[in-house]
Amino acid sequence: MAGFWEKWTARAGEFLRAQWETVNWTAVLAAGLKVVVVILLAWLLLRLGDAAIDRFFARRGGENRRVNTLRTLLKSGLHYTAYFMIIVTALSLCGVKVEAILAGAGIVGLAVGFGAQSLVRDVITGFFILLEDQFAVGDYITAAGVSGTVEEMGLRVTKLRDFGGQLHIIPNGQISMVTNYSKGNTRVLVEVGVAYEESLERVLGVLKKVCEEASGELSEVIVEGPKVLGVEGFGPHDVVIRIVAYTKPLHHWYVERELRRRIKEAFDREGIEIPYPRRVVITTVGREG
Repeated sequence: MAGFWEKWTARAGEFLRAQWETVNWTAVLAAGLKVVVVILLAWLLLRLGDAAIDRFFARRGGENRRVNTLRTLLKSGLHYTAYFMIIVTALSLCGVKVEAILAGAGIVGLAVGFGAQSLVRDVITGFFILLEDQFAVGDYITAAGVSGTVEEMGLRVTKLRDFGGQLHIIPNGQISMVTNYSKGNTRVLVEVGVAYEESLERVLGVLKKVCEEASGELSEVIVEGPKVLGVEGFGPHDVVIRIVAYTKPLHHWYVERELRRRIKEAFDREGIEIPYPRRVVITTVGREG
C-alpha cells in the first residue's frame, strides 16, 4: 500500500511539473491584469451609476417614499447587471468559452422555469405593485393578513415590521389585497358614555369646549375637527356620545388617546359621572333576642 501511494504521488508531481513548465506565464499575467482592470472599471462605473441615480431622483423629490423605493430597485438592478458582466468578461479573458456556458444556462433556465412558477408570480406581482404605486417604503399597510411598516420592498418579497418589532417577509405573489393607512387622512373616532342622570346639554357643552381646545393645540396633526356629533346610542348604564376628527396619516391613534385623556380630566373637573358596573353588598347582622 505504501509503495502504491509513493508511486501515485510521484506521477502526480511529474504531471504538475510538466503543466507548470508548459504554462505561458506572460499570458496568465496579462489576463490577470486585464481582469483587475475590468473590476476597477466596473467599480468606478457603479459609483458613477449610483451617483447618477441619486442625482436623477433628487431633482424629483428625494424624500418621497416611492422615489426612495424606485431608487433602491434601480441600484439593485444596476449592481446585479454589473456583477454578471464582470463574471462573463473575466471568464472570456481567461480563455473560457462563455458562449457554451450561456447556451447551457439557457437550457437549464428553461427547465427551472417550469418549476419556478411561484417565483415568476412573485416578480410579476411585485412589478405591478410598483407600477400602480400601491405602497412604498415607510407606508403602514396590511397585506397577506399582516400589518406593519414597509421596511424593504423588492420585486420578489416585501418586508413589514410590526409594532412588536417582528419582521415579516411576504412573497409578493401572496399579496392579493393591500390596505394602505398612509395615503389620505385618517379618521378619529371616540365614544364616551355618561350617566342617564346627567344633563345632556351640559355634557355636550363640556365636550365641545374640549374639542375646541384640542383643535387649537393639536393643529399640527389634526386636519378637521374634532366635532361632537351627538348621542350615538343608549347603553345598559350610559348614554353614548360620539366625537369624530380627521388627522394626518398615522396620527389618529395619538389623537384618540389625547382626546380621551382630556375628556376624563374635564369630566372630573365638572363632576360629570362616567358610569361603570358596580356591585353593592349589604350585610345584615341579626340581633339575638
